[in-house]
Amino acid sequence: MKQIWRTRTLAVPVLCILTTIALPAQTLITLFSFDPSSTVGANPLAGLVQATNGALYGSTEYGGANNCGTIFAITPRGALTTVYSFPSGPPCNNLSSALVQAANGDLYGTRQYGGGEGLSYCFGGCGAVFKITLSGSLTTLHSFCSQIECDDGMIPQGGLVQAANGDLYGTTWGGGASIYGTYGTVFSITPSGTLTTLYSFCLESGCPDGSGPSGSLEQATNGDFYGTTDNGGALGFCPPQGVPTQPQGCGTVFTITPSGTLTTLYSFCAQSGCADGALPSGGLVRAADGDFYGTTSSGGAANSGTVFRITPSGTLTTLYSFCSQSGCPHGAGGLFEATDGNFYGTADGGGASGLGTVFRITPAGALTTLDSFNGTNGSRPEGLAQATNGDLYGTTELGGADDHGTVFGLSVGLEPFVETQPNFGTVGAPITILGTDLTGAISVSFSGTPAAFDVVSPTYIRTTVPAGATTGKVAVTTPGGTLFSGAPFLVLP
Repeated sequence: MKQIWRTRTLAVPVLCILTTIALPAQTLITLFSFDPSSTVGANPLAGLVQATNGALYGSTEYGGANNCGTIFAITPRGALTTVYSFPSGPPCNNLSSALVQAANGDLYGTRQYGGGEGLSYCFGGCGAVFKITLSGSLTTLHSFCSQIECDDGMIPQGGLVQAANGDLYGTTWGGGASIYGTYGTVFSITPSGTLTTLYSFCLESGCPDGSGPSGSLEQATNGDFYGTTDNGGALGFCPPQGVPTQPQGCGTVFTITPSGTLTTLYSFCAQSGCADGALPSGGLVRAADGDFYGTTSSGGAANSGTVFRITPSGTLTTLYSFCSQSGCPHGAGGLFEATDGNFYGTADGGGASGLGTVFRITPAGALTTLDSFNGTNGSRPEGLAQATNGDLYGTTELGGADDHGTVFGLSVGLEPFVETQPNFGTVGAPITILGTDLTGAISVSFSGTPAAFDVVSPTYIRTTVPAGATTGKVAVTTPGGTLFSGAPFLVLP
């Protein structure tokens, strides 16, 4: 499917999704193939996020009205709209993480490069934080490396997370105030654009606290954030099999308070042969059991990466080691926990054609390859998400009809559900409920406690946490049945 060429940037709102489209079970289908000769964009590098209008939003690295990438919206049916075309570069758009929708309804994201600042360190800019409305109005909130020596950070590679206090938190891969070099930061930024640098990595020689964070943060129920760094750690060097020695360690898992106190929980490659993994990728996901799950891109039994679990106190368990032989998945990115309690992700290598896979792994470590990419249906997958119709959606950087990437869908038989944004809050806090076919909703309850609500659209309900609510599932009763939240809603003191 191709988009007609247009001579200017499109800013068209996406229509609400009124019906659920069921994908064939266990069959990966290509919803859209990108075409570099049109304004739709080419080569998506980040995953997707479902917004309150029911559409899935993502980005491309190239193509668009200025051939420098786009932000697009696509319905579960596969109807794609170009929401924004990035201006001419260099550098072009380099969104490497999915967008996030904040409580105000706008989408927020980071660019690795560009932003118009950067002093003499980055040609064209050292990255930026921006917000964009669902209809396509983009505002740059902060340009990195706008301070001397890039003390505010540079080159953000991870996405953002909105915390319970309403601010957004993220990381930069480089920059910071360390006297040993530019090894990255943790920052907070208000929805209006006031940035605060909370922590600069590599405060000691050898970077025992980690260096180069590239994944998104995850907030725990105690309010602290958990994340990973690509390098650094107590080991001091990184010797995985077949990989040249890398300075500053094999990566860490850390926790940081909202005020900026950082604790290193685990340093990778602490076991012989890096059996525990090395070079974590994709950040962490907080699961319903309270632990955090993630992946590494190296180390493990075959030096092709691992899936691991780590407790909030820092006890790490290697659940699965990827392999590099023909057909084996390897090079895994981030994970997410689906409504069935299992974790789903993509590997950019391995599978039947060696072009990547979609896989499922249980909390106990049993991995199943659900489908393999073959070029025609995409290759080098980039991210995976579950929409409220129960199906999985993602993007591939390459492959498809024109070999410039795809949007794909995969049904694994999971039922429709509702999602709360955010999934925690105090009594009286405003909450957004995202779902499918919510028209005519009869009731909303938090773990059995009724709540007042307002149906804004077929995919969007506004409510507040009711007095007496306790932690548990949110339920929305509609004429078609009752939908439950995929994860328990956490009622905070």
